[in-house]
Amino acid sequence: MALKTAQDAEPAAAAAPGPRVPGALIRLAASVAGGLVLYLAFPPLGWWFCAPLGMALLALAIRGTGPRRAAWIGYAGGLAFLLPTLAWVRPIGDDAWLALTGIESLFWAALACLAALVMRLRLWPLWVACLWVAQEWARGLFPVGGFPWARLAFSQGESPYTGFAALGGAPLVSFTVALTGMLLAALVTRRPPRWRADRVVAGTLLAAIAVPVLGLVVPRPGDEGRTVRIGVIQGNVPGRGMYFLGDEPAVVLRNHADETHRMAEAVRAGKLPRPDIVVWPENSTDIDPYSSAFARQVIESAVKDIGVPVLVGAVVKIGTDKRATRGVVWDPVTGPGAYYDKRRLVPFGEYTPMKDLFLALSSRANLVGRQSVAGDRPGALRMGPVTVGTVECYEVAFDSTVRETVLAGGTPLVVQTNNASYALTNLPPQQLAMSQLRAVEFNRAVVTAATTGISAYVAPDGRVGWRTGELVAGMNVLDVPVRTKNTVAAEVGALPEWILILMGAGATVAAISGRRKS
Repeated sequence: MALKTAQDAEPAAAAAPGPRVPGALIRLAASVAGGLVLYLAFPPLGWWFCAPLGMALLALAIRGTGPRRAAWIGYAGGLAFLLPTLAWVRPIGDDAWLALTGIESLFWAALACLAALVMRLRLWPLWVACLWVAQEWARGLFPVGGFPWARLAFSQGESPYTGFAALGGAPLVSFTVALTGMLLAALVTRRPPRWRADRVVAGTLLAAIAVPVLGLVVPRPGDEGRTVRIGVIQGNVPGRGMYFLGDEPAVVLRNHADETHRMAEAVRAGKLPRPDIVVWPENSTDIDPYSSAFARQVIESAVKDIGVPVLVGAVVKIGTDKRATRGVVWDPVTGPGAYYDKRRLVPFGEYTPMKDLFLALSSRANLVGRQSVAGDRPGALRMGPVTVGTVECYEVAFDSTVRETVLAGGTPLVVQTNNASYALTNLPPQQLAMSQLRAVEFNRAVVTAATTGISAYVAPDGRVGWRTGELVAGMNVLDVPVRTKNTVAAEVGALPEWILILMGAGATVAAISGRRKS
């Protein structure tokens, strides 16, 4: 059966007289306003309710326009949103920040172009929300391995929408937020015949309210009555920005070792409970402990003092010219053992795509140094009484990477991260919101250990139970629940995402076919 267009369903709206308005300028302003309002939903502000409001403004900006005009209006909205949201890139350079936002906004332009077409169909709020999921999926793949930052779901670390993560992961959360925004836009644009007005408006309003309310009642696995005590170390670093390591080698390593000694002293004094395991951040040693006797001695001294296995974050040499970002289980008796090598590497941070070209274009590309080698297995590491699920920094943004770690037996999840280059920007709070979503998505507690902050503990319900400040040394011992029961999202994986993408694709095909026939 062919889908009817919104024009077919609303003859009165098409014929309604009214003054001519300078549409292009108003649409542009609405798109920019929508992008800025959407930004307010993301940390550090975290006004989650701004997300559907921003989406509504973006929809109103392109509703009723042609695909070509919608594309550049959507691009403007993307820039308005991404420029402040990705401002944490600026320590690398304003040119990198502008280039990244310019490229990522192209996905918004493509989305707006397709949305302008499917908005001619019945049930268009549903189809546009599906297309939004497709846009976020594409951004997570292209270019150079994808950049799934600033997804709608990551503005909902703790909101009525967060519960949907347990059913369909981050894609379903993004879908429900986008759907609410589209329904709000439909309330503004819908002008049905009078005898149907109350029914249509009431139904649309009810749907817009029902979506987030349903998120509050999504069933989740309960507590299993088991806990593990995890010590978290945040050592801080001597430098700032791209030169956070400072001029003197081994300072970062000594900072984390010293903080571990302080934890051991606090345990002996009865000020802290004895941990079962301890976690250091990513890059907590700035010297390869496999090749440096000094680094090995410093780590072993700290590990023996605390007397339990420590997950050490290290950058280690691979061969003569490669490296790996590694989490190593360091036992107080047997030394370094099982390890996890980061699988999702940061472009231009851990490796240089199209190396010869970018080295010629910018001297900053040389800061990468040795090119990193990606690991090939999930980070499920046995430590003391538990098997922790290790996720390294950037990887927390990738659905499949976290899910594979959970399915490999990781519980609780441990995020080792190094945000030293981006301290006091909006990156650390944005990353913490991702951990909140992952906790609900997979029914796992999440412990984050960061070199400069934010180190934190997130309960399986997404609530932050403890967190540090930034640019300070700190440590704590936390009682963390151990959960083994999986959510629906963990079991079905990307299936809900693919269903939504295919629905959006089908609506697009129907809209294009209808346009050609008319």
